[in-house]
Amino acid sequence: MRRFYAPPELCLAARIELTGSEAHHAARVLRVQPGETVRVLDGAGHVFTCDIETVARDGVSLRIRQKTFCPRLPCQITLLQAIPKGKAMDYIVQKATELGAARIVPILSARTVVALDGRIQAATDKADKLRPIALEAIKQCGSPWLPRIEPVARLEEFLARQETFDLPLVASLAEAHHDLRGQLRSFTAKQQRMPATAGIWIGPEGDFSPEEMTLLQAHGYRPITLGRLILRSDTAAIASLAVLNYELQRGQPPEATGWPSRTGPGGEPA
Repeated sequence: MRRFYAPPELCLAARIELTGSEAHHAARVLRVQPGETVRVLDGAGHVFTCDIETVARDGVSLRIRQKTFCPRLPCQITLLQAIPKGKAMDYIVQKATELGAARIVPILSARTVVALDGRIQAATDKADKLRPIALEAIKQCGSPWLPRIEPVARLEEFLARQETFDLPLVASLAEAHHDLRGQLRSFTAKQQRMPATAGIWIGPEGDFSPEEMTLLQAHGYRPITLGRLILRSDTAAIASLAVLNYELQRGQPPEATGWPSRTGPGGEPA
């Protein structure tokens, strides 16, 4: 079934109006017709099954038939990604969204090729350009939750926030004694529960500098190996999230992972 996006504030009534690029894509590219059934995601956990009522040049009107709420995944994963060169960050955001990351923080590190010259506006613009990629990704994979993409931060700036995670990890090219699965199993054995939050750092080409690795470890992040092969930064991000996503959901029934969820007919809250 075709999927579209509408922000939560436009999904409060019995009807949803698609406007702008979403309306153009629906009417001009996909050529939807009245009577067709589609789904709308609001990025805040809701999936709306809708019937198309009218299709016009500047908007598509949908009548909500059913509203479903999907709780967040049990573990909220934050990807702290050193910005790679070229368009690799676009690819990382796309795949991280598909793999259920709750938050993506682009990081400037000592070996990051990209430079923003310390400009706050440039950092904000970078996040704004990445958000549409995440929007397209949730429509492709059907995720009801849009990940939060933060403005670019320097490594030291993020660490200064003193954020904590149940599972604080950093992928390392240096010799590491533990892999991701081992760290996760160690946590569950000690705490007798699955982690509620995880933060994983992925370095740029050439990895984080020795000084940065020392600083990350001083803040509690545990180095992990991703295997014997040296992975590109974007591959390392996807590999880490894929393993973490699988391990967190392995052996759990569907309802324990957040899907399927509570449903309310006719657009009423579930």
